[in-house]
Amino acid sequence: MNQKTIDQKVIGFLHPGAMGISLAATALNSGHIPCWLSTGRSEKTRQRARDHDLEEVKSLEELTAQCDLIISVCPPHAATEVARKVLAANFRGTYADVNALSPQSVEQIGDLMSGAGVAFVDGGIIGPPAWKTGTTWLYLSGPAAEDVAACFTAGPLAAEVIGDRIGKASALKMCFAAKTKGTIALLCAVVAAAENLGVRQELENQWERSGSPDAGVVSDQITQVTGKAWRFCGEMEEIAATLEGAGLPGGFHLAARDIYQRLSGFKDREPAPPLEDVLAALTAPVIRQVR
Repeated sequence: MNQKTIDQKVIGFLHPGAMGISLAATALNSGHIPCWLSTGRSEKTRQRARDHDLEEVKSLEELTAQCDLIISVCPPHAATEVARKVLAANFRGTYADVNALSPQSVEQIGDLMSGAGVAFVDGGIIGPPAWKTGTTWLYLSGPAAEDVAACFTAGPLAAEVIGDRIGKASALKMCFAAKTKGTIALLCAVVAAAENLGVRQELENQWERSGSPDAGVVSDQITQVTGKAWRFCGEMEEIAATLEGAGLPGGFHLAARDIYQRLSGFKDREPAPPLEDVLAALTAPVIRQVR
């Protein structure tokens, strides 16, 4: 690993997928040293890390020994396990969880970290992978949030501290995603139902008359979400928990989880499948296991 200067931080990214690699690129732009754990990762991830000059580390123990800051960017269902593994590897720096988690979930991870003497920061990412200025924001909260924000000063990712309370950044992410990803799940259900009932063309005509987005826009929204739908299942559960924690029903987003689960077979598929294939997957009979 390159020798760091007094102003640099060594930042570990677990794990550099499409979003994580863009955060690592902003950290590099800002003068810091991003690194990643290569053990068990795919060749696609390895190539992504090489393309963006991340330092390779081959064991979690080596990563935790070298890093001042570790940032967790993973599917929400894996966030707690990742945090536990980092603690088991004796990390004692600053840990930022920037996953799509409910405030309740992130508070539990924060308790684990603080109980072990690790400074913890809550984060929520809004926007696509951060390759253009003004498209992607990392909201941070917690007593050490300013220290994490200082690692992303050069952009294109914009880091913004919104308070010192753990859970606030995640609450913002959850409320934002509840609308954006929840709306797309609703569109999936509505269009699939209209197709199954033989009224899709008439529905699209009426949308056009009413000034709604045209059928092509809706079709693109539905097909483009398919490759990431598998990631959204856990996120919908976290949103449901967030709403319930705020005294509101979470059932809508549990149904959205079921919609995305029906699309999980299109995982990482490029190019996006045709709309007809998506609607067929949405309306296929669901085989439920008997317990």
